[in-house]
Parts: sequence; structure tokens; C-alpha cells
Amino acid sequence: MTTARKQLISLADTPYYHCISRCVRRAFLCGEDKNTGQNFDHRRGWVEDKLLSLSQIFSIDVCAYAVMSNHTHIVLFVDEATAKSWTTSEVLQRWHQLFKGTLITQQYCRGEEIPDYLMTSLLETVAVYRNRLMDISWFMRLLNQSIAIQANLEDNCTGHFWEGRFKSQALLDEAALAACMAYVDLNPVRAKIAKTPETSEYTSVKQRVISAKKGKQPTRLLPFVGNPRKEMPTGIPFELKDYLELIELTGRCLREDKAGYIKENQPTLLTRLNISPENWLTLSKGFRKLFHGAVGHSDVLTEYCEHQGLKRRTNFTCCDKLLA
Repeated sequence: MTTARKQLISLADTPYYHCISRCVRRAFLCGEDKNTGQNFDHRRGWVEDKLLSLSQIFSIDVCAYAVMSNHTHIVLFVDEATAKSWTTSEVLQRWHQLFKGTLITQQYCRGEEIPDYLMTSLLETVAVYRNRLMDISWFMRLLNQSIAIQANLEDNCTGHFWEGRFKSQALLDEAALAACMAYVDLNPVRAKIAKTPETSEYTSVKQRVISAKKGKQPTRLLPFVGNPRKEMPTGIPFELKDYLELIELTGRCLREDKAGYIKENQPTLLTRLNISPENWLTLSKGFRKLFHGAVGHSDVLTEYCEHQGLKRRTNFTCCDKLLA
């Protein structure tokens, strides 16, 4: 039985989620049709552009992504605090970039006076829009729906482009977040369609490397803000340098023509997260196969299951073994 989305996404437990969408017609929708030789890789650009543009409208930031030939991996951060700080005008301006809204919301944005008896209705509508603008389901719906429409127009056909609804995983702590981001960023290397992380097309790691060479961070991705501390700004709780070093080293280990191990003087990030090199490589190679639900250390996983009223602690054994 399919799990209700509200049982998969709980902002009270974590703002970080791994989302996966897969094409229905598999191999040639975003890749190459072996029967005709026609290449559809340009559609990966559609996904990347739409994903990053939506992140500028929603209060949902992109931590990592990889657009593969027949599926997408995205790690998202729901910035609830920012969404709640938006004024009525900010909420409506953002929503109107996606939809027309109502006559009342349009009048408000034009600066027209709203009668008192309609203000309650307006504020209720704004509350609905505000919640939708920090809702992963709405974010993924608009992303996938727009790509499906474009692809079907190009193919001159109708029907589903994606396999049902997207799948999501709650990432409950820093170890789970780092492992999942690395798994996503290294997808092309693992699939042997790229030799190195920085040459991986349509991935967040390539965007980060390009910006890092200029001493910057990508403006449309959630920034790395360093290790946890007081007055922590919004962002990924790692050092960018440590993460890129770890990704580069892990990418080399995943290649068959390289030695498949990480030396004992392991990268700083692994030391801080207390993950052994052997476990890290296992996580980087098969994160999605190992975990089919929420991921995190055993204690936070137990709390998450209790909050969600789940009787079974899915992934408990793997989490206890690999993230301990």
C-alpha cells in the first residue's frame, strides 16, 4: 500500500528530503532512442532550468540534484521560517509567477483597495498559497508537470511522462544528508556517463565546482555555511571545501580503473560525521538501494517513527550499521 505523503514529509522532524522521479517510457524519453537514434538529452536541460527557477519562487532550496537519462534525484531543503516571514504582497507576487490567482489577489497586487468584508477571504487565500509555496508536493508537481507537457508536445503524443508520483525520503541528520548528497552528485560517475564529478552534466556538483573556481557559490543552490555553531545561517552545515574534496576522492574510488578505497587519513567531513571510509563507499554506491524510507542515526530515526505513529522502524538496521 502506498504511504501517505504526510507520513513521508514532516517538517517537525527535518527540512531535508531526497526526491526521485522516473520516466514511464524509460530509455529514450530523456536519453537516446536506440531504435531511431534520436537523442533527447536536451530535455535534461529543461529539468535543470525548471528546477532551479522554481527554487527562486518557492521557499524550497536545492541542495543537490542529478538529472539522469530516465530519472531525476533531487535533495531539497524546506525553508519554513522564510516562508512564514513573507508579507502578503511577497506571497502573492511569488504565487502569481506560477498561477493567475483570484480576482481579489490580482486587485491587491495592483494596489487597489480591498473592502473589509473581502479581507478575510484574501488572508485565507494567502495562507493557502504560503503553505503551498513551502510544500514539496506542489514543488515536484509543477516541476514534473511542466516537463511532461513539453515532452508530449515534442513527441506529439499524450499520456503519462513520469511513473506515478515522485518518491521521497526524509534525511534526519547531517550524516544522512551528506551521504545522500554525495550519492546524488556521483550518479553520473557511478553510471559511467562521466569520468569525474566536475564533468558531470546536469548536476549540482558541476555548478558548485564552476562557482568555486571563481571563489563563489551558485546563487540558485542552497549554500554551504560551515559547521554547526551559534547564530547558524540558513544553509548546508558543512564546509564547501571539505565536501568537494570528499566528492572528488569518492568519485575516483567508484571508477573501475582506480583503486576502490579511501586512505586512512580520511577527509575532514568523514571524521566529523564519524563515518568510516568503508561505510562511506557503501553509502555512496547504493544509498537508494540500502534505504527505502527515512534515513538517520538510530536515535533520530526512532523519534521520527514515534512522531509519525509508525510501528516499524524501516532502515533501522542499515542506519545503525552504516551511520554509527
